Amino acid sequence: MADKEKNILNRLYFIAGGMFLFALLIAIKLADIQFVEGDKYRELAEKNTTKNFTIPANRGNVYADDGSLLASSVPKYDIRFDAVTVSSEDFKEHLVPLSKEMGNMFNRPASYYQNVLRKARANKNRYLLLAKNLGYSDYKRVKQMPLLNKGPYKGGIIVEQKTVREHPMGKIGARLVGNEDRENPGYYAVGLEGAFHEKLSGKKGKRLKQKIAKGQWKPVYDENEVEPQDGYDVVSTIDVNIQDIAHHALLKQLEEYEADHGCVIVMEVETGEIKAVSNLGRSRSGGFYERLNYAVGESTEPGSTFKTVALTVALEHKVIDTATVVDTKDGSFRIYGRTISDSKRGGYGEISAARALEVSSNIGLARLIDDAYKDNPKKFTNQVKEWGLGNRIGIPIKGEAHPVIYEKGDDLWSRNALPSMSYGYNLRMTPLQILTFYNAIANNGKMVKPRFIKEIRSWKEEIESYETEVLHGQIASEETIKKIQEILKNIVKRGTGKKLYSENFSMAGKTGTARTEYANFDAWLKDKKYVSSFAGYFPAENPKYSCIVVIHKPSTKKGYYGADVTGPVFKRIAQKIFTDSPLKAEVANLDVVDPIFQNDFESYYGKVQKRFSKIPNVKGMAGMDAVSLLENLGLKVKLQGNGSVQEQSIPSGEKIKKGQTIILTLS
Repeated sequence: MADKEKNILNRLYFIAGGMFLFALLIAIKLADIQFVEGDKYRELAEKNTTKNFTIPANRGNVYADDGSLLASSVPKYDIRFDAVTVSSEDFKEHLVPLSKEMGNMFNRPASYYQNVLRKARANKNRYLLLAKNLGYSDYKRVKQMPLLNKGPYKGGIIVEQKTVREHPMGKIGARLVGNEDRENPGYYAVGLEGAFHEKLSGKKGKRLKQKIAKGQWKPVYDENEVEPQDGYDVVSTIDVNIQDIAHHALLKQLEEYEADHGCVIVMEVETGEIKAVSNLGRSRSGGFYERLNYAVGESTEPGSTFKTVALTVALEHKVIDTATVVDTKDGSFRIYGRTISDSKRGGYGEISAARALEVSSNIGLARLIDDAYKDNPKKFTNQVKEWGLGNRIGIPIKGEAHPVIYEKGDDLWSRNALPSMSYGYNLRMTPLQILTFYNAIANNGKMVKPRFIKEIRSWKEEIESYETEVLHGQIASEETIKKIQEILKNIVKRGTGKKLYSENFSMAGKTGTARTEYANFDAWLKDKKYVSSFAGYFPAENPKYSCIVVIHKPSTKKGYYGADVTGPVFKRIAQKIFTDSPLKAEVANLDVVDPIFQNDFESYYGKVQKRFSKIPNVKGMAGMDAVSLLENLGLKVKLQGNGSVQEQSIPSGEKIKKGQTIILTLS
């Protein structure tokens, strides 16, 4: 018995000792946690219970020049449903009325929503999508529906808010405004959105929140740790009316000529402000949409629109004059082993340099330029580059293509390079770069930088303004500019653009037709492809706007010359701009007083100030003044003739009778 008790005591001592050692280890570990690794665990605990949440800044808006919205950030809401958290009683009571309201709002049968909600309840779906991309007013409406109005725990409603960039003008001008990168949300690379991304983005804020029950987070403090700063607004130079005109004029022609793609740019001559940019490319389905920014990023051989540049160089260097005669032969001329042809069968024969540009003679320009510069071709190319046509313009929008102007010494230079360049081949330029030159001609020689932005604003406060930047004060002498202006005007009157001529509205410009994808000439002959263009300005006198239209690969069955394909787009834009937005005439010398009108006014004013009880003498007064005076006295007036009052049927001095008729004879 004693041995048995002793064994029990030994076991108790062993257990007690073990518990003591275990308690000692716990104490040691607690001391280690408290004094050695305490900071580490406290930091870990704090991370699990508190967290800094990013507060996104509101992205700034992009405006047109009149304040119309081109791009804006708006909240959108997805509504989901937790079918588990709702009680059976509430679900049964509100299922039918909720389904009816959902059906009415989203144009579906109520039975559809009953089936969807019952299935979600049976499958214990805690994340059922009910509605997607709702605006704020629709979100508020859904939130007030039966059952959902009980909130997230009793009603099962789950609201997910996101910010979406919207374009009130739709897809018109989309490539110019820019879009969010699909693969990198929140990042903008193209258009105005990309160029001014940092200014539009603002700065994100931070707020410390604490984790509470059911995975919810609540703010630790009333105020944010870092307040978000909204992005600035960007005010562009785009005119929504002109943009709409340009878009639809281009679209109509692309569809009619079954072309591949095209672009239009409209620039204000004096300021360089870009008023419209439209870029349309064919989709797989055959429609057209804003595919790429061809106006800025597509560098191609410009063709005949470059002939104006070539002739301006030669006139400025005085190596030729507008009256210089050039023999264009019978429409075909062989130079340095290559044949040059003109579009007119039989050729133009001997014509002046001015006429060569008017009829767009390849032979004429090639011979004039080659004869003048063949011994020193760099004199020609250096002048082109001096005007900046060999460099990017340097606009803020990303993707501007680099122009290519070859010169003697380059690998691709040959004897044929210079004559080819004279009529727009063997070089590459973008539509915007070509237009910048034509705008300088319209601007009497002053070359200004194309400008897309007017200012950066924060609400009503101006943060940064953008003024007109002059690239070249005077590209050529006044004499040269006047001569080129006259030729460009005559191109529309009697040259390649004569189909566009209108007695009621003057335009000036140059047609262009260039072969494209002709590296394999045999293949090109079987499937000819062209680029049609028209560059110019309007009105021809005191120009307000310059414009370029470029259309790639129109159907050759329907036409491909610039005058047929792009010229009508230019004309349609020009005339519609001035039909829908007429220029406001300025009246000068408002303070100059015509003495005759002044005397008439003083005579009339003196008479109306008197209180008449008798018929006044109105002889000699202007007819309208006499009518006004007599009708104010209660008389009925009849007029015979035009001009001043010579006779009055009731003589002056007679007593006035209200409603009496008086006849005035005018001459």
